[in-house]
Amino acid sequence: QLQLVESGGGLVQPGGSLRLSCTTSKFTLDPYAIGWFHQAPAREPEAEGVSCISANSRTTIYAGSVKGRFTIARDNARNTVYLQMNSLKPEDTGVYYCAADPNWTGNVCRRGPGVFGSWGQGTQVTVSS
Repeated sequence: QLQLVESGGGLVQPGGSLRLSCTTSKFTLDPYAIGWFHQAPAREPEAEGVSCISANSRTTIYAGSVKGRFTIARDNARNTVYLQMNSLKPEDTGVYYCAADPNWTGNVCRRGPGVFGSWGQGTQVTVSS
């Protein structure tokens, strides 16, 4: 099981911004696609990812609800993948998890059996006035 660590969550007002980080000290993220997944309060984690990025950064996918507001990027020198979240809305509230996949096809940003199966512990994002 890969050990990923998310950070950067917090409480922010609607319209505010946060930058989430996904990293690990156990291995290099270079060969892995990374996806970010959202779990709303009292719900299961969503199968569709908020955003995914391929290992070489050439492919990025965003959920329709966050397109234009969120940006995913990776910094291999820091072994970190970021999710910049702007114009946050109350419905963005929840726990955000990052997940790694060494064989992502780049077609869909979605978790499933054998796809994005290695998760971190999550970081809480609360958007509220």
